[in-house]
Amino acid sequence: NALYFHIGETETKCFIEEIPEDTLLVGKYKVEIFDKGQNKFVPTVSGLGMHVEIKDPDRKMVLSRTYSDQGQFSFTSHTSGEHTICLHSNSSAWFNSGQLRVHLDIQVGEHAQDYYAIAAKDKLTDLELRVEQISKEQNYQRHREEVFRHISESTNQRVLWWSILQTVILLGTGFWQMRHLKSFFQAKKLV
Repeated sequence: NALYFHIGETETKCFIEEIPEDTLLVGKYKVEIFDKGQNKFVPTVSGLGMHVEIKDPDRKMVLSRTYSDQGQFSFTSHTSGEHTICLHSNSSAWFNSGQLRVHLDIQVGEHAQDYYAIAAKDKLTDLELRVEQISKEQNYQRHREEVFRHISESTNQRVLWWSILQTVILLGTGFWQMRHLKSFFQAKKLV
């Protein structure tokens, strides 16, 4: 159930993927080029491939590598958060000379791992591996909830102080108006 998108030979397309710490990401892709003569997308010529750049939430480069016209890339995250995955062709065209169709399938976490191979190597059961991955995901969700709660409490505190400030200003203005009105009536000898 992969997606595909169209880009020019000189364009870059980026995706943001939220990944927990110590989680495997596998991306599989295939590039096709538009043939004007046949009026359809066909396999690319030799030498045309994809350059993949992945940055972590701190904007540090995790992966920067050029691949062929189809294949896969993978990495394991070292920090949790939003990772940026950018793809562009390794074409040296100066102008946007061709249209590319890139088929992309990104699998994260338990979907990216071959549990049978890992279980055989580490002598673990499939259930133990899935529980470990689910535990990582839950820890990451707890961390996100903690950050969200902190932001919510901070915003709530600012709203409270703003309301108190508005009330003090309103009471001060009302008190000043009453004193001014009283002195006005006394000056006109109406009271």
